[in-house]
Order: sequence, then C-alpha cells, then structure tokens
Amino acid sequence: MRLRSGLFAFFTLAAVALAAPAVAQQTIIDEWPDTKAPPAPALKEVTVDPKTTALLLADFVKQTCNAQRRPRCLATLPAAKQLLSDARAKNMLVVHSLVAGSAIGDTLPEVAPTGDEPFVQSGPDKFINTDLEKILRDHGIKTVIVAGTAAHGAVLHTAAGAVFRGFTAIVPVDTMSAENLYVEQYVAYDLASAPVLSAGTTLTRLSMIKF
Repeated sequence: MRLRSGLFAFFTLAAVALAAPAVAQQTIIDEWPDTKAPPAPALKEVTVDPKTTALLLADFVKQTCNAQRRPRCLATLPAAKQLLSDARAKNMLVVHSLVAGSAIGDTLPEVAPTGDEPFVQSGPDKFINTDLEKILRDHGIKTVIVAGTAAHGAVLHTAAGAVFRGFTAIVPVDTMSAENLYVEQYVAYDLASAPVLSAGTTLTRLSMIKF
C-alpha cells in the first residue's frame, strides 16, 4: 500500500512539473535596457621601432569614408594624415587596403599612397585572400599600426588577424571610425579585453605614439 501511495505521489508531482510553464532564460536582449557600459579602457603610450613596424591604412576610400555613409571617418583624416606623415618620415613600411569594388585611385587624397607603397584588397580581415602576411614577413615586420574604417570591420578584424598570426597590433582610437559612437565603443572595449587579442594589442592615440 505504501509503495502504491509513493508511486502515486511521484507521478502526481511529475505531472505538475510538466504542466508548469517553463521559466524563460534571460538573455542579453532581455537585459539590454539594464546593461551599463564598463569604464573606458585606458589608453597607453607606446614606442615603436620603425624598422619592424608597419602602418596599415585600412579602407580610406571614397566608397566608405564619406559624409553620407560614415561622416565620422572624415573627422579622423587629420590624425591619419599626421600618422602617415610620421611613418613616412621614419621610412616605415606603409600598406594600404581597399574594399571590394574600389580601386587604389579611390583613396582619399589626405592619405593616398605614394611611390611603391603596396596595397591589398579584401573584406574585413585584410589577411584573408591577400599577400599581406607575406608583405609583412618579407619586411621583417613584428608590429602593425592599424588605422582606418570601419572600426568593426577592417580595424577590428585586421588587428585580430595580425595578433592571431603572431604580430602585435597598435590601434590609435583617433584614427578609427564607424557609423556611430556605440560601434567605436564596443570595438575599443573588445580590443582591450578580448582573450588573446587584448594581450597582443595596444590601444592608444596619435599623441601617445613615439617613433
């Protein structure tokens, strides 16, 4: 009798449990309104060796850096132009990159290539389906300064691509841009906090770079 009573109680509780509505798991989408941004990552001074450092100017072309699509890119041009001038003055390797459907002649005049500066053309990660890694290895490069647009495209993925291939990356925040502040914010946070990527990346600004 006790056995029958115990079984009855067990199946009764199981039936109630199955009938009860499942509690939905909270996701970041549910908690989005309550999510607060963490403190801004610290920018760091950095001294580069011109002989083993390359400047990568990513996608400063009229198709992506314009007042209609990405006006914040235009605001970075003075800093990018100065960074390019400093790199050239130290005879650093300068590599330009393009988006699909653009040509090297589409590069904005402020940062247009001169002489025999090489360029590559690819999607967000400029190492994919290009000879960028070979160019860097052939020149004995160990560190890449990544400047350009979009922050969540070429800057983030090429900096990550460099770190994952054994290079170190330097990203000046005043030379990267996106469509809005939030995108630039999350990219800066990712570069400074993501596993592996943060260990190989220095987040800085133009005035904090010494050659």
